[in-house]
Amino acid sequence: MPLLRSLLSTAVLFGASAALAQTTPQDTPAPATSAPVFSDTQRQAIEAIVKDYLVKNPDVLQEAIAEGEKRAQETQKLAQAAALKESREALHNSPHGVVAGNPTGDVTLVEFFDYNCGYCRKALGDIQALIKGDPKLKVVLRDFPVLGAESLEASKLALAAKQQLKADKMFDFHVKLLETKGRVTGERALAVAKEMGLDTARLAKDAQGPEVKAALSENMTLGDKLGLSGTPAFIIGDEVIPGAVGVDPIRKTIGDVRQCGHANC
Repeated sequence: MPLLRSLLSTAVLFGASAALAQTTPQDTPAPATSAPVFSDTQRQAIEAIVKDYLVKNPDVLQEAIAEGEKRAQETQKLAQAAALKESREALHNSPHGVVAGNPTGDVTLVEFFDYNCGYCRKALGDIQALIKGDPKLKVVLRDFPVLGAESLEASKLALAAKQQLKADKMFDFHVKLLETKGRVTGERALAVAKEMGLDTARLAKDAQGPEVKAALSENMTLGDKLGLSGTPAFIIGDEVIPGAVGVDPIRKTIGDVRQCGHANC
């Protein structure tokens, strides 16, 4: 609706002179104001001109909407590029991220995920395939619990588990939670922790501690900076890839970053 109002406002300005010619005597001086002020009669005439034009030329409105969407996307791209440049070190090397694959890899793939996101579960196989097939790939997993209280509780416990598990075992914990059938809850996270031999009393305490709070705060701040609106979201080089796009597009982007330093060579 804001775009439609903007279009109508523009059309009003173009139609104003015609309407005024129809409704204002020729010898009446125009008011000395910076913005036109119309009487009810003049406004009705202008609205009629605008309505008639849009009804006869509906493609104009479609073109305006398309152009508005295009400009919004371009603006978002520029904002994301600036945010990526500013946040690259935190995205790749912050101690709050969960690292899988090669910790010293030449390309870093960052995934923002939610344990109750169906598309994140779908993308898990892609991540596993990429790690298995690319020994030089570093993967950084970032909890982004946007799907409710259960997701938040599961993320807190998963991040707390990081304090007791080495990187490879932490990835196993992550996989077990994502492979859960049904909702992933704090109770489910504790059950997985118990299966893997963790100290669950310590885990519950650490889940409320400052390190977990700092990790979640950092992840949410980064997600907001990048304009992420859902999960999964992948970051490779200078590109943000939303959604479970499949393994091949991600693999191609990784290859481009290796070749030329950018997501698209």
